Amino acid sequence: MTKETINRRAVLGGAVGMAGLAAMPALAQDATTEFTAPASATVRNNVSSFRMLQWQDYFDNTRGGAILVDITSRALHYWSEDQSIYRLYPTSVPLSEDLTRRGRTEVVQKVVNPSWRPTASMKERHPEWPDVVEGGAKDNPLGTRALYLSWTYYRIHGTHDTRKIGRKSSNGCVGLYNEHIEELYEMAKVGTQVILI
Repeated sequence: MTKETINRRAVLGGAVGMAGLAAMPALAQDATTEFTAPASATVRNNVSSFRMLQWQDYFDNTRGGAILVDITSRALHYWSEDQSIYRLYPTSVPLSEDLTRRGRTEVVQKVVNPSWRPTASMKERHPEWPDVVEGGAKDNPLGTRALYLSWTYYRIHGTHDTRKIGRKSSNGCVGLYNEHIEELYEMAKVGTQVILI
């Protein structure tokens, strides 16, 4: 008997299409309109807690595409408008609850090699940080791509520091591996629906 190995990034990066989803049993949790987990739910914060979700539990439609960010399981789900593409990506999430925002928003701008500027509160906490890191810089905290949300200062972006993925490590944004944000950037549009739960 031979032992097969599976590349976790390939699986989590979205090697599953809608045909695969149709053949699989529903693994989604029950969702309420407030997008809160039941009190009896077990919180699991690692890669093994990833599960495919159904867009119908969170969105009325997939017009323009749909992105669901699950802060608890540290995962981002993407469905294309025609539902032929489904992707599941591991993420970094905000460091604390006071930096976390939940609810409905949308992609309002897409930027290749975005420049990064710390907010006033970030500079207050970390006065040693630079005022700006230009786009394309190797150590740019926004990585190679960014999807700007309708909420000021909130983005879905890449990261050069891959140790942050799967952890509470951001100042409010959702971070992805650069190769994952580059893929998502090509699929998402200005106007893509986003929900953070």
